[in-house]
Amino acid sequence: MGDDPDSVFDAVRRKIREEGPVTTRDLGKEDDSGLGEGPGWWNWRPTKTALEFLWRTGELAVTGRRDFNKVYDLAERVIPEEHRLADVSDGDFVDFKCREALQRIAFGTPTDLARFWDSTSIAEAKTWSERATQPGPGDNRPPPVPVEVEGWDREWRPMLARPDIAHLLETVVDPPARIRILSPFDPMLRDRDRANRLFGFDYRIEVFVPEAKRLYGYYVFPILERDKMVGRIDMKAHRDKGWLDVKGLWWEPGVRTSKARQARLEAEVERWRAYVGLDEVRWSL
Repeated sequence: MGDDPDSVFDAVRRKIREEGPVTTRDLGKEDDSGLGEGPGWWNWRPTKTALEFLWRTGELAVTGRRDFNKVYDLAERVIPEEHRLADVSDGDFVDFKCREALQRIAFGTPTDLARFWDSTSIAEAKTWSERATQPGPGDNRPPPVPVEVEGWDREWRPMLARPDIAHLLETVVDPPARIRILSPFDPMLRDRDRANRLFGFDYRIEVFVPEAKRLYGYYVFPILERDKMVGRIDMKAHRDKGWLDVKGLWWEPGVRTSKARQARLEAEVERWRAYVGLDEVRWSL
């Protein structure tokens, strides 16, 4: 944030209050406000840091997206007054984040809960986990349920689950047999350590990894079959030529190739071709 972070915060506040919602791109060039942003959407310069800090601390809110960029505005102009709290204690904030994380991932360790929002410490999540199973007087909310979860390595690990986990398990249906190619940003994989623990699948998107150090490729997609991560595939859309190029394919160790599995994969690649509006698939492995 430089030597004078308060001036950056004040300039960002003033620009939004006077000119309306902004994205980081709106602060991308030096202007009369004195705000400037460096090139590259991965590059967190002072203005981006200020926007994210003011958003995560409640002063700003995200009102939408414009070309994949978050649009920030004053929280008072986005969130109705009846839904805004003037003062929230640290304990209530940790309780909210842990409960909401558990609601979304269904079960997890304190580390999983802390990583979900990336704004709660593991120590805070551990303390919350110890207390949440024993509600205090006047707390009528159903408590989380202690469970054990079996990972890919057949090891059972203690975790907490949503209060309604028993009902969720009763309604679970068998996963479909078709192969699915997932987005690198799929929620199943957003926590790399959790995905490795549950599926034995060590995955990261390598767009920020120097080419010489990449294990697979620039933009490699995970492959899901039933409830197992079975491989990775590198595909590139050549929109000017009208075809989808399959550049690489890597099955996970222990996954046997077969005509049936290959046919299911090809059917999924064909679905992707149709989805992105291309004319044909080419396998240039």
